[in-house]
Amino acid sequence: MAIIINIDVMLAKRKMSVTELSERVGITMANLSILKNGKAKAIRFSTLEAICKALDCQPGDILEYKDEV
Repeated sequence: MAIIINIDVMLAKRKMSVTELSERVGITMANLSILKNGKAKAIRFSTLEAICKALDCQPGDILEYKDEV
């Protein structure tokens, strides 16, 4: 996958648990896990916005593009 999800990095920087993020964002642990592990096919802008708000970060802090070579 060319899009890398860095939620774990931001969680560590903010000293926040996955459970706390799940509660703040309002998504299930299962869906957050799918997103975290790069298994999601898409993300709603509203979900991305809620994650950024909860982690006090920008979308670029969470999403990273790497060319598949």
